[in-house]
Amino acid sequence: MIAFTKTITKWLPLLGLTLLLCLQVAFAQQPAEKPADGGGGDDAAVAAGKALYDANCISCHSPGGEVVVGPGLKGILERRTIDWLIPWVKNSQAVIASGDKYAVDLFNKYNKAVMTSFAFSDAEIKSIFAYVKSYKEPTKTTDAPKDGQPSTASSGDGGYFNVLLVVLLFVLVLIFTVLMLLLSVINRFLNQKTDLNEADLELVNQKFEPSKVFNSRPFIVGVALIFALVTLKATIDGMVDIGIQQGYAPTQPIPFSHKLHAGQYGIDCGYCHTGAYKGKAATIPSASTCMNCHNQIKRGSPEIQKIYTAIEKNRPIEWVRIHNLPDLAYFNHAQHTNVAGLDCSKCHGEVAQMEVVQQRAPLTMGWCINCHRETVVEHANNNAYYDKLLAYHQKQGIKKMTVENIGGLECAKCHY
Repeated sequence: MIAFTKTITKWLPLLGLTLLLCLQVAFAQQPAEKPADGGGGDDAAVAAGKALYDANCISCHSPGGEVVVGPGLKGILERRTIDWLIPWVKNSQAVIASGDKYAVDLFNKYNKAVMTSFAFSDAEIKSIFAYVKSYKEPTKTTDAPKDGQPSTASSGDGGYFNVLLVVLLFVLVLIFTVLMLLLSVINRFLNQKTDLNEADLELVNQKFEPSKVFNSRPFIVGVALIFALVTLKATIDGMVDIGIQQGYAPTQPIPFSHKLHAGQYGIDCGYCHTGAYKGKAATIPSASTCMNCHNQIKRGSPEIQKIYTAIEKNRPIEWVRIHNLPDLAYFNHAQHTNVAGLDCSKCHGEVAQMEVVQQRAPLTMGWCINCHRETVVEHANNNAYYDKLLAYHQKQGIKKMTVENIGGLECAKCHY
């Protein structure tokens, strides 16, 4: 029993240290942010609504409360019924022409901007508003990362890690409590014995001394092991994150607000980035493109004068590229925007709401592959080019043909 007491006394400080470290890590964990399309309505309807919204509505309406070209859609189902919204989406001008007061007031409030009429089914419109209802505005972050620095935000939800951490913490607390109770019971029993020698009595009656704990071999070994594991993890994380610039938001030579130009004024992406719908690269606009408007607008602004200076000196404006892919990867904008019909926000985020543009997506190989696995080839239906391919996949029991099914995971698609 004396030997058992010695063993407990020897390893108890290390167990306590481990428990404190686990508590620190547990409190340091940030709760995982729920995806924007969760928390309301049928998951399939919400997902379908999000796809339709991103492809058709996002350039004019925020799913939150922010005004873009038109009003934000937050709380729209509290202001209007779905029976009112369906005809409005299909043909807003017809609703206005009917004399509906709410529709007329809305039309006048937003500068009589004509809303596009959409040939959606009732079910599709309901799915869009199911997504809007479930949408949760993202938590505002602190200062943007410095130039060239990747975001420190984790891309995973950390759910499994948190569960394991809680289980480990519970087990450690239980073990620590049991050992302390055993030690107390044993000491009480030994104090009643009269046949103990001086060494045993010293062990039983010893007082807690922090200096002995810190100088003990188990404590030193434990600290060294934990330090080695933390260093190894930091090294691995650093190696994995090489080349990932998610959150990158560099300072540009001329402050340009996409929120103002693309959001408030509704300028299409293709007006400045002329290759986005018809070429491999989206291209950066030349100074002459800026001057199409600014030869008359805000000519006296110091920032606009930088454009004049660039033209006078026949030098390009040295915009800093934000989204970078390695040279070994091939990406064609037109193939995705024109052929596949993807909205720019799919990869670039809601640029029309950004004062300073930043890289929202990780743009990693895994991120691209996952998109190819999940994205359904919408243009395959009623398209003679895909008839035989669709028939083949249907025979294989594949109901929805994704990019993966048409060779989207072949190495030569992106690495040539």
